[in-house]
Amino acid sequence: MNAERIVRIVAGFFILLSLSLGVEASPLFVNQNFLWFTAFVGANLFQSGFTQVCPLTSILAKFGIKSATCNVR
Repeated sequence: MNAERIVRIVAGFFILLSLSLGVEASPLFVNQNFLWFTAFVGANLFQSGFTQVCPLTSILAKFGIKSATCNVR
């Protein structure tokens, strides 16, 4: 598994978890302030799409997980 795939999985999990904890209709509701975490994850994904800089990718690289290489034909 490459770093980009792990980043997508972790980001998706964090978004679903924070929505579950922050939306009043959820049975797991704790507090609406968890929606700020959802916004943070979304903003980080947005900026990394433009800058190609992602903190999680850097952390995964230190653990030896390689980035995907694109072979465009």
